[in-house]
Amino acid sequence: MSAHTQKTKDFGAFTWTDICRPENDRLAEIAREHELDLFLVRDSLETGHLPKFERTPGYDFLILRAYTAGKDARTTNVNELSNKIAVFFNGRRVITIHRAEFGFLNSAAGPFADPQELVLHIVRHAIQTFAAPAEELATRIDRAEHELFVRESARISLRHLYYLKTEARICRKLLQLTQAAMTHVEAAPANRSALQDVHDQLVGQIMAFEEVAEDAGNLLNTFLSVNAQKNNDVIRLLTIFSVFFLPLTFIVGIYGMNFEFMPELKWPAGYLYSIGLMVAVSAVIFYWFKRKKIL
Repeated sequence: MSAHTQKTKDFGAFTWTDICRPENDRLAEIAREHELDLFLVRDSLETGHLPKFERTPGYDFLILRAYTAGKDARTTNVNELSNKIAVFFNGRRVITIHRAEFGFLNSAAGPFADPQELVLHIVRHAIQTFAAPAEELATRIDRAEHELFVRESARISLRHLYYLKTEARICRKLLQLTQAAMTHVEAAPANRSALQDVHDQLVGQIMAFEEVAEDAGNLLNTFLSVNAQKNNDVIRLLTIFSVFFLPLTFIVGIYGMNFEFMPELKWPAGYLYSIGLMVAVSAVIFYWFKRKKIL
């Protein structure tokens, strides 16, 4: 893991300080140096903190989460799927605090006319990190549907469908929380178009993950139904066999008893009669199944 770094960029009208991987014992010093609320600084590094927005006397405080999991990651919790960025901003300064490395922070060179423009740039790129995962999940859903309906459903893993549904649900929830937080952000007239673009981007990503989650749920239900139908077919086949063999087993059991005096025991053609009776019983059962359209 890389050591603590702190970089400051001067854009003329304001400055941007980016703090990456600060040590826990330095949080109080960072709060004093930048005149921040210590509890909010701790929130910015707290594990599992979800997106939110707070307004304080000195700064507006925004927590974002960006997608950082690998392409084939199978995750079931927020921390494995994403990492957060804490943003403190006012009319003169922007301060970002985070543990993970984000390429869009390193590439945010500007120029930016004011702090809001930079903040909206960070928000927009944090949301864009979810675009590729949404497309990948949709592709995996399409592939699973092809396997289920065109090939053999046994090739599909129930665990695979579960991870697809869970990842889509978590991403949708994170974006919905980000959307709720962004409703409290007020933009200057020059940045209202950029803020609206962020809202539109959030709506589009939420809808994409909603569609993936819905498709994954439907596919999961279909997979279970197909397997239940296969089990029913097996049970049905075994039931048909048992119906055929039950009366035959009864006849064989009767004539297999070791009594000396039994009817038809001394008949010369008794064996052929018993075989004929079994064939007749089987024929009657078969005719009945055909008439009832069971076979």
